[in-house]
Amino acid sequence: MKILLVDDHFVVRQGVFIILNKILSNISIFQAETISKAFNYINNEFFDLLILDVHFPKGSSLELLGYTKIKTPKTKVLIFSGLNENKFALRYIHAGADGYLNKLSSEEELHTAIRTIIKNKKYISSSIRDQITDSILNKTPFNKLDALSDREMEVARLLVKGEGNIEIADCLNLSPTTVSTYKYRLFEKLQVNNIASLISMFNTYEKSL
Repeated sequence: MKILLVDDHFVVRQGVFIILNKILSNISIFQAETISKAFNYINNEFFDLLILDVHFPKGSSLELLGYTKIKTPKTKVLIFSGLNENKFALRYIHAGADGYLNKLSSEEELHTAIRTIIKNKKYISSSIRDQITDSILNKTPFNKLDALSDREMEVARLLVKGEGNIEIADCLNLSPTTVSTYKYRLFEKLQVNNIASLISMFNTYEKSL
């Protein structure tokens, strides 16, 4: 099995590398610390499994996820992130990920997640399944931020972090004008008028930025 591990933190990559070699056999692990390096790997190699973090200083994990599923549909993708799975899991599953796992999970749960998605099944934790069920039964929205598109969500998160239009444009490889358009759209969808209101909404629906 060929695995591509994409995370910008060396310690995380090394830790996962050790765990993968412990719980799996006959594997080859490639590592990328940036989205651009990961794109190069995907363009030149086939991987059975992509283990991908959510947040990077530059580049979009959602874009890499979508590209991978188009380029090599048989590649399984496990999102492995420190961001709160209650807030991000469904967005990435809807975008094509086969599973979502928090970095605080145990070795056993990582093993379970990999076994599950390799068998062509989706992996989400029981807490996420419970929230989905509650949302359906109570006919309430799971998360107001789900109204945003993937790109709008990326722009919103960077705005909340205090980044300006130029910095966001550089991070996501967009023009400042395009960033302004996304900003207008997400403000309209969330019915907020300023950054302070946006931050307040994120504090309500997103506890881990």
